[in-house]
Amino acid sequence: MRVVIVGAGQVGSSIAADLADTHEVIVVDCDSERTEELNYSFDVLGVTGDGTSVATLEEAGIEETDMVIASTDDDETNIVVCSTVKAISDAFTIARVKNTEYLRTWERSSRAFGVDFMVCTNLLAAESIVRMIGLPAARDVDPFAGGQVQMAEFEVDADSPVANQTVAEADRFDSLTFVAILRNGCVEIARGETVIDADDRVIVIGSPESVQQFARSVEPDESPGTAEEVVIVGGSEIGYHVARLLEDRGFKPRLVEQDGERARSLAERLPNTVVMESDATDIEFLEREHVGDADVIVSALDSDEKNLLVSLLAARMGVERTIAIIDTSEYVDLFETVGVDVGVSPRSVVAEEISRFTREGDAENVALIESDKAEVLEIEVDDESILAGRPIQESARELPNGVVIGAITREREFIAPRGDTVPQVGDHVVVFADIDVVDDVAPLL
Repeated sequence: MRVVIVGAGQVGSSIAADLADTHEVIVVDCDSERTEELNYSFDVLGVTGDGTSVATLEEAGIEETDMVIASTDDDETNIVVCSTVKAISDAFTIARVKNTEYLRTWERSSRAFGVDFMVCTNLLAAESIVRMIGLPAARDVDPFAGGQVQMAEFEVDADSPVANQTVAEADRFDSLTFVAILRNGCVEIARGETVIDADDRVIVIGSPESVQQFARSVEPDESPGTAEEVVIVGGSEIGYHVARLLEDRGFKPRLVEQDGERARSLAERLPNTVVMESDATDIEFLEREHVGDADVIVSALDSDEKNLLVSLLAARMGVERTIAIIDTSEYVDLFETVGVDVGVSPRSVVAEEISRFTREGDAENVALIESDKAEVLEIEVDDESILAGRPIQESARELPNGVVIGAITREREFIAPRGDTVPQVGDHVVVFADIDVVDDVAPLL
């Protein structure tokens, strides 16, 4: 596939790095230093110029291009890029936006703006955060098959009941599959005899009910969905969407916003959220409002450094779980090392959403594990699939090591995959694959 990426920022560069080994990638950016850096770092062609210009797009070979990803930091530029592309080629267009108003307009008409697919950074990040709030100990939660299947990653503390148990001992759920253990930066496929050590990260795939049940076994003192007190620091668009989505789930969060005008606007738009106008780094204010009693605090301020500070202050005051928005993807591991429970990179979330369009095998959905350790793919089984009409134990012999069938849905019915389960054409199969074999396994499925 020939892919043109307009915008060599963090998202564009991340997507380019991910695609460079298996696709012909051209990156367009006005900054010559960025394009030259990508030329040297990855097997991509850098074109310096304005991505909204027909001349620049033609220089990038737009007529032979299969897909254009508009990923600059400006919504309007991304939309204009896609409109220009549609005027001169038949390439599939993807636009990244931050403003949900553009997304709502596009959703009402798939032909709007000349955009074939639109992703909203702020909304995707908020949805990711809200899914984690509902599951204690969860570091990542992704839905598949229209919400019938969940993939979740849990961190196991030393005092967790499942620590030091084997997978066979911990697996007490009919519709749950243990697929992998993340240990010391490496991926280990979960076998029955695999021992779950303290500080391991366990990846499971199953029905939402079974994932919640496992969450209770990891943290029995915290029941999924029962976090009573959620405090959101920062009335950014992400902070607003987190509050709005929590309200939809029956929560009554509190939100702290320093700007008076913004605070009043949020209070009008969020009827079930208590909006407080204050500086969230003011310790006296935090103590006066008993922020330390919160179950979860979400820091959504306008800088990584402020989000780190607020998270560390909250943890010191006794908040059970801290979630921080981290704009610079490279900081996620660092922030989690120094005390933030979960770091969410909006750019990484968007890159993950876009990546599914570039996977061979027409993946319906894709989730990245730790950015580059493994992938979870949702595949619709067709006549040519290695899985069609055969027991899983038989087809598994032809699959590379590092692949686990995690779940199957058939006509909106969940099916727990077992060795004698026979996937049928039209089934949706959710598969875990180590990053080293994902490019080999996707075409087979």
